[in-house]
Amino acid sequence: MRPVKLIAGLGNPGDAYSLTRHNIGFMAADRIAKETGIALNTMKFHSLLGHGTWCEQGVIIAKPQTFMNRSGEAISALAESFCIAAEDIIVIHDDMDVAFGSIKIKVRGGSAGHRGIASLIDQLCTDAFVRLRIGIGRPPSDDILGQDYVLEPFSTQELNQLDLLTAKVHECLEMLLTQGVAAAMNRFHTAATDAAKHDSSSEDTGF
Repeated sequence: MRPVKLIAGLGNPGDAYSLTRHNIGFMAADRIAKETGIALNTMKFHSLLGHGTWCEQGVIIAKPQTFMNRSGEAISALAESFCIAAEDIIVIHDDMDVAFGSIKIKVRGGSAGHRGIASLIDQLCTDAFVRLRIGIGRPPSDDILGQDYVLEPFSTQELNQLDLLTAKVHECLEMLLTQGVAAAMNRFHTAATDAAKHDSSSEDTGF
């Protein structure tokens, strides 16, 4: 029997944070729940969660309700209760080091300053979980601190692209579940590189 996968979207609970950049993990989890029909209707282990089957794989989709910097408390409680190994946890989170609209996958490594990921590493006592990093880009000005930027709402232009972005996350996760990390990395990292080259070429030609 295949082990259950825990898919956790990170964010901050409450309406005040709902459309902020730090909450793209919550937005992605909501999109996945909608597409798979797995309702997030249970409050347990400091998380809003649902469980079901996706791609013939048992999955738990969760949105920790502990606030970002304590995400590890909720996810470690879920992992312990459902006997889920760190290698079977997929964490979806925002990343300023990735261009807006792009996604990247990472296995192991440090937190790169992301407080939610730092909390997970601390609580799980390992960095072996899979991270699906959703690009939110860097602040447009050096005067804007990173911790302030992530708590700002998406711009109108960005909001108009979130549907496509969360659809891309859904597609990436589907490939992760059916074909594995390496295949998903090859597909989506290559796509991000090609997009960056296209943008650079457009700038050079004046388009």
